Amino acid sequence: MRLATIVLDGRPRVAVIDERDRVHPLDPSVTMRDVAAGVVRVPPPSGDGLLLADVRLGPAVPDPGAIYTIGLNYNGPGAAPCPDRPLVYGKAPSSVGAHGATLAWDRSVTDDVDAEIELGIVIGRPAFHVVPGDALDHVFGYTCINDISARDEALDGDQWLLGKSMPGFCPVGPWIVTADAFDPRDVRLGCTINGEPIQDGRTSQIRSGIDEIVAYLSRHLELRPGDLIASGTPVRLATPPGPGRRLRAGDTVTVWVEGIGELTTRIG
Repeated sequence: MRLATIVLDGRPRVAVIDERDRVHPLDPSVTMRDVAAGVVRVPPPSGDGLLLADVRLGPAVPDPGAIYTIGLNYNGPGAAPCPDRPLVYGKAPSSVGAHGATLAWDRSVTDDVDAEIELGIVIGRPAFHVVPGDALDHVFGYTCINDISARDEALDGDQWLLGKSMPGFCPVGPWIVTADAFDPRDVRLGCTINGEPIQDGRTSQIRSGIDEIVAYLSRHLELRPGDLIASGTPVRLATPPGPGRRLRAGDTVTVWVEGIGELTTRIG
């Protein structure tokens, strides 16, 4: 099942997207966190619904309680040495952005910003002190996350949270594919800038698996419905435009995950 947050009459609404790309909004009182927690049963779509092309999408999870990011979690040519445990950073929940949105930020704070594709994990049932063998029972679904980050020494060097958390620095979407409809173990994922690839990898290159990440986090904190985990990013390609290519006004950035879809951000 695909679930999206759409903007209808100026307000976010949870909606089901059927196999015909028709959009079926749920009751306005339903939140994505409610659905992830299993508090609300999603009815099968019926009727014609709305055309996906006519709908404005919001962030797939518009109000996550927390966003965790995992560093150095992919093998591949040029990859950094593997840490001995998952390397955990964070992004402020206020950094979420939507598919198709325009992202602009104060260049006087940073003009050294890049994009990264990450398979996003959406937590379902609360998880605290779970073991890897039970961890996937607490995953509601999967989405695309663009982990946009400042690389300035003043931010990237020792202020990761600030460098990752400006408004719009965490595009999430275009929707969530529920865990029963998606196998995350070996899917292709990547990122392009203006159609040129800067990343192209497979989730089979992940060092700490999704079950290990969820279990590790749950040893230290409680994961709650709707929390997001960005599970790591493939190594940047050495081919043009190269690893040093940063985001510039006028760029169109697309991150994609096979079996989920494409998430596009325009840079203002």
